[in-house]
Amino acid sequence: MSHELVIGDRAYSSWSLRGWLLFEAFGLPVKIRQARLYSDELPELLKEFAPSRTAPTIKTPEGWVIWESLAIAEELATRYPGAGIWPADPRARGVARVLAAEMHAGFAALRGYCPMNLRVSYADCAPPPEVLADLDRLQAIWAWARDQRGTAGPWLCGDYCAADVFFAPVAARIATYNLPVGRDAMAYVGAHLHHPAFRRWRAMGLVDGADQPFYERDYPLRPWPGPVPRPARAVEGTRAENAACPYSGRPVTHVLQLDGRRFGFCNAFCRDKTVADPEAWPAFMALLG
Repeated sequence: MSHELVIGDRAYSSWSLRGWLLFEAFGLPVKIRQARLYSDELPELLKEFAPSRTAPTIKTPEGWVIWESLAIAEELATRYPGAGIWPADPRARGVARVLAAEMHAGFAALRGYCPMNLRVSYADCAPPPEVLADLDRLQAIWAWARDQRGTAGPWLCGDYCAADVFFAPVAARIATYNLPVGRDAMAYVGAHLHHPAFRRWRAMGLVDGADQPFYERDYPLRPWPGPVPRPARAVEGTRAENAACPYSGRPVTHVLQLDGRRFGFCNAFCRDKTVADPEAWPAFMALLG
């Protein structure tokens, strides 16, 4: 049996992104239970996960309910000690834990002024002094973490770990709102935007339900600064090179076209998340050849 994970809208729910990455980025089994934010869906779903009131929440195979991202990270690290959720090196592990804890508790100005929105990127959001102070603090602790680890690479504590999971939505905010950070911090943001699991989450977020009006901002737009997706598009009919969906193995009902070729999927969501970013999906890329 796998865990169950409650998430909200993928485009907007930053804490849900953290919870999901703790499974996806480390190859852990999970069943997703999703509910729409700003509706009755999430409170209704969470009745099955009492006493939790927030996403993400997990239910273990034994039926235990655990909420709050830090608690989820620690529980998964205990259950899967070889997954690499926390660094194996004690010093790096301590650095990672303090970074995740500060992210979990802090940066209220940045969170409030720049809520996560993976569907757009703005040229300028005129960040106020409180947000700029949060950005200065982020850059300071990121630089400190790199100094502590004593190794090269894009991530904060060596290999990708829970500390990076906790900062993934911050990287998304910097990308969305074109927030002013230095070269090293922007390189760290770029590593997140190119991370395979993050790309899959964003691809799903682009097609996962209608826009949420709460997150709309009247700022000038710019292209998303991450990888440019290959130009796939949804097409009518069921004619395709493959007879079964590359994700589920079920029969083809929906089709996309890429490079003049047609590929099929078992439902609209499987097709549309692939249209959003074909290269984010290894099973599809294997089919493409």
